[in-house]
Amino acid sequence: QVQLVESGGGLVQPGGSLRLSCAASGNFFSRYAMGWYRQAPGKQRDMVAAFTSGGSTNYADSVKGRFTISRDNPKNTLYLQMNSLKPEDTAVYYCWINWRGVDYWGKGTLVTVSS
Repeated sequence: QVQLVESGGGLVQPGGSLRLSCAASGNFFSRYAMGWYRQAPGKQRDMVAAFTSGGSTNYADSVKGRFTISRDNPKNTLYLQMNSLKPEDTAVYYCWINWRGVDYWGKGTLVTVSS
């Protein structure tokens, strides 16, 4: 069983920065696809940034150049550095991992970008 716990969300002004963290149980980070999704009110959940199982990264076009995904394998922690935040980045952000063919999700952390 995989457990994912996000933290780091909050209220930030446009142009500001936040760093999200996702702490995972187990020691499997570098071998599986994992990343961040987000869901705004009334919209579907979309991929924001992710590592493939091979270790390469993918980003949504809307966040390229502003967000950076990273991980600390010894700490079993995934990060999402978000810079130059915009109101349209407001959403619940979810940590995700595909472990042995099964998708696991955290409970999410709310990011609100507003002045």
